[in-house]
Amino acid sequence: MSAVRAVPRVLSIAGTDPTGGAGIQADLKSIAANGGYGMAVVTALVAQNTHGVRSVHVPPVAFLAEQLDAVSDDVRIDAVKIGMLATAEVIETVGAWLGRVRPPVVVLDPVMVATSGDRLLDPDAEEALRRLLPLVDLVTPNIPELAILSSAPAATAWVDVLAQAGAVAREHGVRVLAKGGHLSGERLPDALVEIVDGEVASTEFAGLRIRTRNTHGTGCSLSSAVATRAAATGDWVRATAESKRWLTESIRHGVELGVGSGNGPISHFAGLWERGGLDTRPSTHEVEATWWADIAGIRAEIDELPFVRGLGEGTLERDAFLGYLAQDALYLRDYARVLADAARRAPDSAERAFWAGSAQNAIVGELQLHDHWLAGEPGVGARPDAVTTAYLDHLLATSARGDYRVLIAALLPCYWIYQDVGERLQTRSHEGHAYRAWLDTYADPDFAHATRRAIEIVAGSAAGADAATRAAMRDAFLASARHELAFFAADRTAARGDGASPG
Repeated sequence: MSAVRAVPRVLSIAGTDPTGGAGIQADLKSIAANGGYGMAVVTALVAQNTHGVRSVHVPPVAFLAEQLDAVSDDVRIDAVKIGMLATAEVIETVGAWLGRVRPPVVVLDPVMVATSGDRLLDPDAEEALRRLLPLVDLVTPNIPELAILSSAPAATAWVDVLAQAGAVAREHGVRVLAKGGHLSGERLPDALVEIVDGEVASTEFAGLRIRTRNTHGTGCSLSSAVATRAAATGDWVRATAESKRWLTESIRHGVELGVGSGNGPISHFAGLWERGGLDTRPSTHEVEATWWADIAGIRAEIDELPFVRGLGEGTLERDAFLGYLAQDALYLRDYARVLADAARRAPDSAERAFWAGSAQNAIVGELQLHDHWLAGEPGVGARPDAVTTAYLDHLLATSARGDYRVLIAALLPCYWIYQDVGERLQTRSHEGHAYRAWLDTYADPDFAHATRRAIEIVAGSAAGADAATRAAMRDAFLASARHELAFFAADRTAARGDGASPG
């Protein structure tokens, strides 16, 4: 059994955006899109849209503290992303909470400068934000914000951006994600700047300008993504690289959302929608129930066949039964080869052992048919007839295509239909029934157990497969079920050594 993947629990501490493109709303989308479970504590209620901020309401800090404590008293927090803090009092409240709780990953997106260039924090709040930096693992300022943190003019060249990031990292003992988005030109690098062995070290990430108006909330979204991925991997460079790749994809698809008439949001889930789709995967139980219902008509046809009815009543002509058994023996010979192929392709030892054991049982079954039923009947079914050949060709071709999941779906009806038919016919048989011994083999508890295991393996594999593979598995299953019907329906009364079938 594979280990359950740990989902990072990530808390966003930030303001709101009623259009959903920035702030806490963007943070929660970003956290989810990058594999985390998002939580949120509101620092400010912001009336804004894609054109800008209209007003800000800051709730009492006592309530902010209550929100923070309510979360941390109950939930183990793997990472914190901090956005808009608004006032010195809010910053100090968050700082005191960080000092008590000590989350393992803390990322600060210092919301200090509006898109218009206006400063959003007064001098006291800016100083309080600098005091917060030692409690943070990573700070993600844009170029104007980096200038404020480093007490320098806004950089206009990448080398100056790196220098300012290094100064902030050294002074406050914090990693800095230096971002080149405000520079001119088409190449917009970013860099993770940190202090390693007392020296400033940077890892650069290449970037190209994307011509779009859908950049609202990119800073919020990137910082949340890095926090989530850092909590999951423990690797800041990898977390940053993967987050940037995700953000680039999300920016490119933002225009498709059609949200707002100003600077629109990015499309946080564009990649997931494109690669994963919106269809939910069925459970193992749902696959089993659906596939069994899919062959209800085939099963009903099998029940009404003269061969099956005669077999159940014990009135079937002996020549018809022996002709059937001879073809079954020939079928089992190649069926065992296909089962062995399934064992060879199986993804784990448990499934390998199951299919290998089934192959061995098929060989034993073939020998038993010859020894116990067909001995002394040399003229019966020396070669596969057309129906048997068609079924085996289907299985062998499926095996040759190489998809283990589709192959085992094709193998399943030989378990499931036989076990169902044999068990029901066996309950209607009686002492002295001409074919009771044969029926007993298919009603045997060991065969029922093997059938149940085969169903679980195949249905579980289908439930975990992508939609296209699951559809191919179902098609292979249905094809085999139709071959089972044809196998029961074939008239083999006159079949002899030439392998001919009059049907």
